[in-house]
Amino acid sequence: MPTLFDPIDLGAIHAPNRILMAPLTRGRASPGFLPNDLMRDYYAQRASAGLIITEATGISAEGLGWPSAPGIWNDAQTEGWKPITEAVHEAGGRIILQLWHMGRLVHRSFNEGRPGVSSSATTGPGHAYTPTGKQPLEEARALDLNEIPRVIGDYVHAAENAKAAGFDGVQIHSANGYLLDQFLRDNSNFRDDDYGGSIENRIRLTSEVTAAVAGVWGADRVSVRLSPNGDSQGVDDSNPESLFTAAAAALQKIGIGFLELREPGPDGTFGNTDVPKQSPAIRRVFTNPLVLNSDLTAEGGQALLDAGLADAVSYGRPFISNPDLVTRIRDGKAWAESEMRTWYTPGPEGYTDYPAAA
Repeated sequence: MPTLFDPIDLGAIHAPNRILMAPLTRGRASPGFLPNDLMRDYYAQRASAGLIITEATGISAEGLGWPSAPGIWNDAQTEGWKPITEAVHEAGGRIILQLWHMGRLVHRSFNEGRPGVSSSATTGPGHAYTPTGKQPLEEARALDLNEIPRVIGDYVHAAENAKAAGFDGVQIHSANGYLLDQFLRDNSNFRDDDYGGSIENRIRLTSEVTAAVAGVWGADRVSVRLSPNGDSQGVDDSNPESLFTAAAAALQKIGIGFLELREPGPDGTFGNTDVPKQSPAIRRVFTNPLVLNSDLTAEGGQALLDAGLADAVSYGRPFISNPDLVTRIRDGKAWAESEMRTWYTPGPEGYTDYPAAA
C-alpha cells in the first residue's frame, strides 16, 4: 500500500505526496472580497502540501455571504489571486481554487437587501456572520427554473477567472450545507421540477455545474467536495447512501480528477454525527482518486491508505498552525495547536506567524 509520502496523480495534477491542504475559511481578504499579499504569504508558507485547496471563494456577489472571504467573479479579484498562485508555484507547490455559492446562508445585508437563494424557500439554522455582527438567517427565495442556467454560468465564469489567475485546477464546493448541497438533500429540496424529488433530479445541478466547469478546465483538473454523512448546517438526507453513491457515480462518469469527502464521526471536533461514513459505498462506484478528510491524525491518515479506503487525505485545521505539516508528519514531530480566537480575525496573528518546527 502507498504511504502518505508517495506521489499521486490527482487527475492531471501530479502531487509529490498524499497530504493535501483542505479548504479553510480564514477571513483575511481585503474590502471588495479582494485577495491580498497577506494571503499570498499564507499560502506560500504551506506549499509543501501535495496540493493546496484554497479557502471557499465566492463565484458571485449573490453567492458570497462571509465577511472578508475572497471572490473570483470580477477582474480585480482575479488579478488579486495572481501573486498568490505565482508564489505557491515559485515555492514548488500546486494550488486549486474552491468555487463556492452559499445559497440560503447568504444574509440580505451582503446582497443589496435581497434574500439568499436556495433550492426551496427554506431557512438555514442559526445566524449569519455579517459586517455588522451576527444576524438571524432569514427565509431564502427558491431559484426559478429559468434562473438555473444563470447560476451554472456564474460557476463557468468563475472557473474561467480561476484559469486566468494561474490556478492548477478548481474544486466545486457541493458540501457543508451550501447551495449545491441544499439541492442534493431531501430535507432542504422540496422542488417538483427537474431539480427536485427523485435522487436523479436532486443530483442534477451538481452534475451540470461539474460538467460545465469541466468544459473550461478539462474534467481531470476539476474536483468536487461532498459531505455525505449527517447534518451539515441544517441540511440532511433520509437516504444518504443512495443519494451520495448516485452523485459519486455521476461524477465518475464525468471523469473528475478526484473526489474529496468530509466525513466527521461521532466524536468529531468540528461537527459530529452518528450517521455512518458513506465513503466505503462511494468507493465502490467512484474509482478515480478518493480523498478523505475530518479529524485525522498522521497515523489515521496512513491507516486509511493502508486499508484501501482512500488514495490521499486532506488536513484542515492542522495546516493553520503547522505550515510545515508535511515535514512534521514525516519526521514524527509534534503538531502545534491553533487558536480558535484568531481563525477568522484580520491581520497576521494566527495566520502567517506560526513558525515551522525547529
